Amino acid sequence: MPQILIDPESKSLAERFALVKTPRKNRSRYPEACVTPVADEQEAQAGAGSAPDLHPALVYGPSKSSEGQRIYYLVHWLD
Repeated sequence: MPQILIDPESKSLAERFALVKTPRKNRSRYPEACVTPVADEQEAQAGAGSAPDLHPALVYGPSKSSEGQRIYYLVHWLD
């Protein structure tokens, strides 16, 4: 997994607990449409089984990619 550079002074980028909809867990970044931020780790864990391919994670973002999409970087999976 690539090293993520975190900007401690950023007002829009932050680590967040989230549910990530993906069939494969081998990517290091996910489009905003696949990521649902949640309030805390417990909510992420609880929501994981509610739909197919929905996984709890800690992500960083959203950031703008070079392709112009808003993306989240995977920090680590919670399951």
